[in-house]
Amino acid sequence: MFSLKQNCWFIKKVVIWRAMASIAWSVLLLPVTTAIFVLLSRFSVFHPIQWISECTSLLTASTMIFTLVVLCGVVLMIGFFNLEFYTLVPSIRCSRMALLGTVLHPRQCVHSLVYCTMGMLVMWCASVTIGGRYSTLGTPCRQSESGEFVTCLNEYHLFLLLAGAFMGYSHSFLGVVKNMYYVSFQPIQQYKYPRFKGCLPAVVKCSVIQSLYSARNFAALYFFFGYVPKTWIASTLNLQIDSSLQPLDSLTGLLDFSLLYHLTISGTFLYLTWYLTVLLFRIYVIEAYSFPVQSTFTEDAEQCLPKVLAEKNTSVMKFLALQDLALLSQHSPSRRLEVFSLSQPGGHPHNWNAISKECLSLLSELTQRLVAHQDAVASNGRVKSQSASSDTRSASSSSSVMSGTEDICGTPRLSVPLRTPGSVFKSSVGGAHSALTSPFTPDVDSPFSSPAIRRLVGQQEPQSPWFGTVQSPHVMRRGPKLWSASTESQTNGSPLVSLATVPSPPAANQKPSFLTQWMQNRREQLPEASSQALFADSQAHIWALQGLSHLVAASFSEDQFGVVQTTLPSILSCLVVLLEAVDRHFKLPHASSKPARTICSMGDSTYKTLRFALRAALKTAIYKITTTFGEHLNAVNISSEHRKRLQQFLEFKE
Repeated sequence: MFSLKQNCWFIKKVVIWRAMASIAWSVLLLPVTTAIFVLLSRFSVFHPIQWISECTSLLTASTMIFTLVVLCGVVLMIGFFNLEFYTLVPSIRCSRMALLGTVLHPRQCVHSLVYCTMGMLVMWCASVTIGGRYSTLGTPCRQSESGEFVTCLNEYHLFLLLAGAFMGYSHSFLGVVKNMYYVSFQPIQQYKYPRFKGCLPAVVKCSVIQSLYSARNFAALYFFFGYVPKTWIASTLNLQIDSSLQPLDSLTGLLDFSLLYHLTISGTFLYLTWYLTVLLFRIYVIEAYSFPVQSTFTEDAEQCLPKVLAEKNTSVMKFLALQDLALLSQHSPSRRLEVFSLSQPGGHPHNWNAISKECLSLLSELTQRLVAHQDAVASNGRVKSQSASSDTRSASSSSSVMSGTEDICGTPRLSVPLRTPGSVFKSSVGGAHSALTSPFTPDVDSPFSSPAIRRLVGQQEPQSPWFGTVQSPHVMRRGPKLWSASTESQTNGSPLVSLATVPSPPAANQKPSFLTQWMQNRREQLPEASSQALFADSQAHIWALQGLSHLVAASFSEDQFGVVQTTLPSILSCLVVLLEAVDRHFKLPHASSKPARTICSMGDSTYKTLRFALRAALKTAIYKITTTFGEHLNAVNISSEHRKRLQQFLEFKE
């Protein structure tokens, strides 16, 4: 385990310096984006010379320096939030209630408030830059009664300020919904400048599209509720409302092409400034870092690759170490020799043992997670089907014990005996409320769970007609929903089971209220989201697969001491067992469905396809080993089932 001192070393030397470099480049790009915004905001087709001269004088004015200072402060705050909230594993909410709880979390509320403030600051800078009727919040006007000049509220300036607050909240809200703080590693490594150049058109496009959406939504919101903030701010600041001007919270006031144009380009400037900061942070954080495989000095031993791979606290360290492992296994023969080397004195393969142990631990953990999810899904209303005879059941049970997993298919193929509704949720995978099954099973202690669910998961008494295995042939025709006990069968004491898909008149005192039923529906799992959550951190497993497979393949000709041969059986068995678990998972509903394409957004959605990338990487890893060793794999001591599966790869039938 790493000490706190070693963690601080890595964070200070790598992460913070990279974040500071990204912020510095964002600040350096501010004059460029501001100059483009000035040119667009004062664009004039009929007076081009006057347009250029006004823009030049504005860019060299002292007010522009103050505007850039304010924008630099906003960029620094954006960079701080990127460093504070970034994550390498996306947060996937498997239900609507979980998403709602995240949005309403106090920390997220503070985050939204800060972004609203920063949005108003950027829009204030934009309104001052545009000038004219947008320049100040108060403007002199003449009262119609007395004819005196008083200070009136400039609704155009207020309109842009409120639009900035709205866009700031939209950015904060989409940061949660779209996982905008999720930083993904690219499958193909690029240098910083080519990647920034390639991503810049997409960032500009996203800024324009998001600005158009925000302008449309804010205009509709201001049309219905604009009178409330306008009246409150005017009374608070002791400003008058000029009745001679057309109010903007009306249809004729909003149908102003100049107003909508300046709102759109100001929103584009706001989003572009923020998105460039996010993009530069992503580019710098995921830059490859080379760890030494072994060190001559003892004080530097904790910074070597085998030690860093065992890190459990700092995820960015482990991800960068796994990335470095995948790269060195493919492109660095000299560093591969260090992995295969023996320690002096002693002659032990400590480097290979540590690296292979950590990679196998990662893959085994994913296998256990998939098996637990399959059992949880089977227990959560999709009960494993029953075989036609007891002989088939016993044979199927034996094979399940041998493989360590149970077969779950989308078709109604009968394999194992059914369980009672009470025992369905109390499966052997850690119980009903274990860490492995809790995201996929109903929470009976929650005030939002319906009485029917509480009856189903309640502890059954031995005298209860529900106790034991249900023998009714009606269970063979069950639908894909949860079991429910029929009122008639409970009254008669019959052990028959009614289906949730068949309507039955519930008792009057047990009927859930509309609010309880609505909340229960919101708590239902999103099938594809739960599948995505299982593979949320699969980028680490992909690198582990690539690193292991390429090192094993390279050992065929580079391993002079045969250190890989001692762990080759466990590596092959681990890969085959993981492949079986992945194949079973893709037979579940919604697991193999492709995610829908979303509109242009800065939220990284690559995590939605990680399960497909993992399956491809797993098969590629096995093919890499089998094509390298060929028939020599017949001499490896593995089980007959695993040997048959590997034979499919040797014959290129997978």
